[in-house]
Amino acid sequence: MRKISNISELVGQTFSKVYVVDSDAFHDDQLIFEKSNGDKYAFYHEQECCESVLLKEIVGELSDLENSPILIAYENFSSEDNDNGSLLWTFYKFATQKGYVDVSWYGESNGHYSESVNMYRYF
Repeated sequence: MRKISNISELVGQTFSKVYVVDSDAFHDDQLIFEKSNGDKYAFYHEQECCESVLLKEIVGELSDLENSPILIAYENFSSEDNDNGSLLWTFYKFATQKGYVDVSWYGESNGHYSESVNMYRYF
């Protein structure tokens, strides 16, 4: 496992499956990019006390990101502080020749915890 610091690492790669693992009592929301050899890139947030990070919306079809090289992998943020803590929106845009997919994550905390989405490569 290796933490990914730059999403552009996905550009040029081809994934056989792209899917979401919904949160339950044991796991957090995850967006998974999987290669045919079993290598995976996982986007998720490890939940802690006094914060919450959720995959809020996917616009487009994740299947458009399968079996075609990633042409665009872009990350953007929008944050604000309020009386109750902090809020962070993390936006991802992915594209292949087949289409575009926009993914939005929403995080909030009391201001003492991270609301960021982490990216890891498993191989």
